[in-house]
Amino acid sequence: MPGQGSVTAAMNHNPASTSDTPDATALDPSEITRPDDALLVYYLIVSLLTVVGFPFVFVPLFIRFKTMRYRFDEAGVSMCWGFFFRHEIHLTYGRLQDIHVTRNILERWMGLAKLPIQTASGSTGATMRIEGIRDPGPLRDFLYVRMRGARGDGDSPDTSDSDAESTATGLLREIRDELRSQHESPS
Repeated sequence: MPGQGSVTAAMNHNPASTSDTPDATALDPSEITRPDDALLVYYLIVSLLTVVGFPFVFVPLFIRFKTMRYRFDEAGVSMCWGFFFRHEIHLTYGRLQDIHVTRNILERWMGLAKLPIQTASGSTGATMRIEGIRDPGPLRDFLYVRMRGARGDGDSPDTSDSDAESTATGLLREIRDELRSQHESPS
C-alpha cells in the first residue's frame, strides 16, 4: 500500500539497543509524511459502528485521511488536513509540554497509535494529535529529545544554568549532611 512503507520504514528502530536514553538517531522523522494506510480501515470500522450515520461519519474521516500530512523539520512539527476547510497546526519544539501515546482497543488490535501533543496553551486537550502511527516509541523519543534540547534541558546547558545548578546541588548536599549528622548523633 502506498504511504505505509514510508511510515513503517521510518518507525523501525534497533530493538537490540535497550539503553535508558532514547535513541532518536534511529528515526528519520522527515520520512513520516502521512499516517499509515491502516488508519483508513480504522476510520471505516468506526464509521460502520454508527450504522445509520455511516455516510455522515465516514466521508469527513475519509477526507481527513486523504488530506492529512505531517512535517518534522528543524524548527518543529506541522500537521495539516482538510479539503473544504483547511486546518494547519505548527508547533515549535520549545512549545511542546508533554507527549503521550494513546490507543483504544481497536487501535491496539490493528497495531496503530496516536500521539497527542500538549502545549502550554491553556486548553485541556491536546493541541495536536498525530494519528496512524505503527510504532510510536521512536517518534515519541525523538520529540522528547527535541523538546528538551529546545528548552536547554539537553546535554549542553549554558553556563548560568550550570552555575545555578551547582549552587543548588551544593546547598542540598550541605542540608543532607547536616540532617545525617543530626540523625546519627544521640539526642
